[in-house]
Amino acid sequence: MPLIKRILRDYMRPYTRRMCWSIFFMVIAAAMTAMFAKLVQPVLDDVLINAKKDLIVPIALSVFACFSLRGVATYMHTVMTNTIGQSIVSDIQKDLFAHSLKLDLKFFQENPSGEMVARMISDVNVMRAAVAEAVTGLFKNFLTLILLIVVMFYQDWVLALAAFTIFPFAAAFVAWLGKRLRKISGRTQESIGSMASFLSQVFQGIRQVKAYGQETEENRRAALAIDRVRDLNIKNTTTGNLSTPVNDVLVGLTVLGLIIYGGYQSVAGALTPGSLMSFIAAFLMAYEPMKKLAKLNNNLQTGLGAAERVFAILDIRPAIITTEATRSLESKAPVIAFENVCFAYDTMGGDDAGLRVLDDVSFTAKNGEVIALVGPSGAGKSTILNLVLRFFDPVSGRVTIDGSDIRDYTLESLRGHMALVSQEVVIFDDTVLANIAYGDPSAGEDRVIEAAKAANAHEFIMAMEEGYQTRVGENGLKLSGGQRQRIAIARAILRNAPILLLDEATSALDNESERLIQQSLQKLEQGRTTIVIAHRLSTIRSATRILVMDAGRIAESGTHAELIALGGIYASLYTDYAHG
Repeated sequence: MPLIKRILRDYMRPYTRRMCWSIFFMVIAAAMTAMFAKLVQPVLDDVLINAKKDLIVPIALSVFACFSLRGVATYMHTVMTNTIGQSIVSDIQKDLFAHSLKLDLKFFQENPSGEMVARMISDVNVMRAAVAEAVTGLFKNFLTLILLIVVMFYQDWVLALAAFTIFPFAAAFVAWLGKRLRKISGRTQESIGSMASFLSQVFQGIRQVKAYGQETEENRRAALAIDRVRDLNIKNTTTGNLSTPVNDVLVGLTVLGLIIYGGYQSVAGALTPGSLMSFIAAFLMAYEPMKKLAKLNNNLQTGLGAAERVFAILDIRPAIITTEATRSLESKAPVIAFENVCFAYDTMGGDDAGLRVLDDVSFTAKNGEVIALVGPSGAGKSTILNLVLRFFDPVSGRVTIDGSDIRDYTLESLRGHMALVSQEVVIFDDTVLANIAYGDPSAGEDRVIEAAKAANAHEFIMAMEEGYQTRVGENGLKLSGGQRQRIAIARAILRNAPILLLDEATSALDNESERLIQQSLQKLEQGRTTIVIAHRLSTIRSATRILVMDAGRIAESGTHAELIALGGIYASLYTDYAHG
């Protein structure tokens, strides 16, 4: 009930008026079903047995009117309620996607993209079917059942009470079945999510799979994942359909008793054949909505199993948030400072929780300066960029811009002041133009072309079949590594942000392209606050200051010449780099 109430409370309200009209047509359809059950008596007693000619046409027209009205009303409420159900689930899906984009980077590190896609599509589609069917059939079948029960009690209340002895048993069985189905549904959706994540990883790493000859092994793992989903779906079907034989046996026993009892009553003259048949017709017609309600409960429980997984994400609250006290960052010459910053991944709020990555890091990056970060893998270089972008918050200490903690600024304005070129270049399955314009969606084609030229990308783009309108495939599959990186640099150039963050921005370029891009980056760095991570030490010789990171601390700091003269870690790294 809490899940159902939440769906109705949060998502039904915009469709209240349409739902009222739908309920109106449901009432008509249910009433016509009950009316037909009642008309069975005059059809048998007055027309067939007593042969009252004057009633043949009126009764026949009444039956026709019942079926016609029921048909039209059923069509109207089915279309209306299905539209409402589909709209509700679409609203949930939109909210899920929008909410996911607000979640912290940590969430996406812990939840594979395939799992997220499965929740967005598979789980929501299960919800879609369940909610659409439930909204369409729940009220109508319940109302039909009630009206038919009224007819049964009107015909013979003793028979009615006797007939309904099966209802408690049927209801208890349906409730037990629903709980089982909900558990199975949750496990099924988890398996689908795991399978989607696995398939996504294999397809993204297909070059490695083929290069290492792992096709057989990946086929084996895929077969296990697929069979697990198959087995759970089969279990869902076998469990869900148990209600049919059980209910049919119970109803068969009841009809057996009705015929025996009603037959003797009719022979004794206490009950007319028409009354008995009207009662049996009402009972059998009541069995149909009862059976549909049981089926709807099965579908609803399956949908609620998926809904639990969807709402589990919607209930996650991001730790990185903009509070009411925050303000917009408006700085043309930002100064970034780290003040005794400590950070550990997977922290639970304590200084010593998790793996310490940064330990008492302090430095300042002024406008117009280029601060370079060097050091071995795992030294904390990328973490510094993550903290500047506020993908994470420090465990202790603070990161400031122009003297104010970055937590005092809105996330939108903070990140709006930054352009990032990462070693892990992300290229979308869209045109070259759209990929570069991602840096500034409001930019016209002329500005995009200027940025591409500055990134030394214009020539290879024009050599493509459709130029800037060429679609580059998933993750830029049609491009080389160097071409992808130049598009990413063009994207950053187009953004024209006062803070520039470069994480191995030239790592995938050949020597000639690197030289040309380095010239473009040097122009781009002018008048900006730049923090750059580089393994190619030749690209940072002209940096204002080089920070040598080691085990989460700043081990050395100075210009290239100063650090070489110092003869410490940097000098050793540079010597190793120079000798290849």
